Amino acid sequence: MRAIRSALPVFLLLLAACGDKEEEAQVARPAESIYNEAYSEMGEENYKRAADAFEEVERQHPESEWASRAGVMAAYAAYEGEDFDRATGILQRFVKLHPSHPSTPYAYYLIALCYYGQISDVGRDQKMTQQALGALEDVVKKFPDTEYARDARLKLDLAVDHLAGKEMQIGRYYLKRDETLAAINRFRYVIEHYQTTSHAPEALHRLVESYLKLGVEAEARKYASVLGHNYPSSFWYKESYTLLEGKIPEAEGGGFLDKILP
Repeated sequence: MRAIRSALPVFLLLLAACGDKEEEAQVARPAESIYNEAYSEMGEENYKRAADAFEEVERQHPESEWASRAGVMAAYAAYEGEDFDRATGILQRFVKLHPSHPSTPYAYYLIALCYYGQISDVGRDQKMTQQALGALEDVVKKFPDTEYARDARLKLDLAVDHLAGKEMQIGRYYLKRDETLAAINRFRYVIEHYQTTSHAPEALHRLVESYLKLGVEAEARKYASVLGHNYPSSFWYKESYTLLEGKIPEAEGGGFLDKILP
């Protein structure tokens, strides 16, 4: 036992020496070699290992031409592996260090995609949708003439539609529970803030339904009139028409909101 104990320090020194040699060998690897290894891992869909290797390029060769390229690729690998928090962290660091780099527009776009990829269904909290909206708007404002901005605009519309859907869900819930005034507030919010979304026709119909529940037929007819003027072929106009037994006044000219807001 004494012999074993006395040999331990020597053994540990040998291990340390081996570790130092391995570290030196690792540091001595060319940036291009590590980058190509990372790229191969990407091809094999080993996204975590790819991200680790790309970040190793940055760590070992921070001043090389490969470093900034590897930074974006590390984020992309993390994004593909659905490690959105890691990807976002890498990208935020990148745009801070390289505000004028040719890859910076893409980095902003990928940040937006990270948030957009985490948008949950309308039954859950929409904090991520709000973050996605902010990030998408950044892309559009900062890089308006890029292909990233064009796609960001499309995703903005979808994200806004998602938020409108959340408001509609809450409004329906209140309406079902006979909390009619609370429901009206939600449906009006959709009309005032999300009037260009796919939920606007239903919101108008639900306002017709809500005001009829309260016995305020004049308000119900007003919203039905706007619904018929803007969406005459929609399912929701037919529903409102049925509720009001066809007694819907013709909508007058003017803007969309002019017809419904005091």
